[in-house]
Amino acid sequence: MKKQWFRLDNAALIFPAIKRRGWNNVFRISATLRDDIDAGILNRALADIRPRFPTFFVRLRTGFFWYYLEEAATDVRAQKEYAYPLTHMSQSELKRCCIRVLYFENRIAVEFFHSVTDGTGGLVFLENLTARYIELRYGVVIPKEAPIADLGAEPRGSEICDSFPKHSGRFAMSRREATSYRLHGTREPDGFRHLITGMVPTEKLRGTAKSFGATVSAFLAAVMAESIKEIQERECPERKLKPVKITVPVNLRKLFGEETLRNFVLTLNVGFDPKHGDYSLREICDQMTFQIRSEAVPQKMAARIAANVGPQRMFLVRIMPLFVKTPVMRAIYAASGEKKGCINISNMGTITVPPEMEKYIERFEFIIGVQLSYPNNCSVVSYGGVTYINMIRSIKESELERLFFSKLVALGIPVEIESNGRAGK
Repeated sequence: MKKQWFRLDNAALIFPAIKRRGWNNVFRISATLRDDIDAGILNRALADIRPRFPTFFVRLRTGFFWYYLEEAATDVRAQKEYAYPLTHMSQSELKRCCIRVLYFENRIAVEFFHSVTDGTGGLVFLENLTARYIELRYGVVIPKEAPIADLGAEPRGSEICDSFPKHSGRFAMSRREATSYRLHGTREPDGFRHLITGMVPTEKLRGTAKSFGATVSAFLAAVMAESIKEIQERECPERKLKPVKITVPVNLRKLFGEETLRNFVLTLNVGFDPKHGDYSLREICDQMTFQIRSEAVPQKMAARIAANVGPQRMFLVRIMPLFVKTPVMRAIYAASGEKKGCINISNMGTITVPPEMEKYIERFEFIIGVQLSYPNNCSVVSYGGVTYINMIRSIKESELERLFFSKLVALGIPVEIESNGRAGK
């Protein structure tokens, strides 16, 4: 029987081209339950949801013109967690399956190669896997209302499509922008990823953000930018200061009314130039809020989509062999892909689940990996009245986390800290 295959969506095209022996773009979403995980039941749940979510059970394949995703040849099995979060997903692993399902004690985690989906799509997958696990484990019936799918139904075309070409504007927006300051430090030689989780009361965080006239995302971006500004000022004389910019993903589904489970986000680099003068935290919040609100609109996002989709449609690009395309894409990414921002802050917002699931789930977490050329990243998710701020790094130095969480505490937001164990500097 012929295996089903899928073209990479527009955002996914870059990730196979830029992966390296020790790095690729992977993220993780997990659910912590109140009881230890039964691996046999988890594997049954995986098998049950596979027909309904075919774009997740795929492996990476190399064609003559493009990379593509093909239905995984074997069953995907859950593994007991064996290392730190987001260990490298090797080429041989990607050839078997582009997702990794893990369990440890009472936690279910799924790690996704970014060519498969983005955070929103990954969350839908995890919610449905967890829902099916709870049904099998506890004998409850969970209503089939979004985001919980009817596993007996066929996948909808709107869920598996590439939504980028549909919403591409007529004219492309220029990608030109100033290069930002870059964080750096002493790399861990064995590839270890330090993970610091700050847990804060969601209502207190929202209230503080509101007092600055900002959303939670804009407020956290402002506090992070202020922290990075201080690090840069210690290192550089005033004349050499560079812009401090935070990369903020924008979920395009909300702007364009789409329900695709594949990638459908674009990023904005928002911030300020410290050479223009001192900014208070309130002024930084104002800058972040204005820039996000003015840029995250359908018209400008359509122009940004056009800048990405346009080259893909060019005849010469389409007929160019993949072995020629790959170094070209790598060169373009090296020149502009990560030089315009200091760090990502990806906020998934508040997760809600059907009441029938709530009593079984203790917490959710969302972790994005470090980028290829910069060593820190931050991801945020809220559940059950708690906001989990995950800061990951591939370097020994922990100064950014110390500054960031200390500033939240100084603003009256209590922070409880967890880490994955290895001491930093």
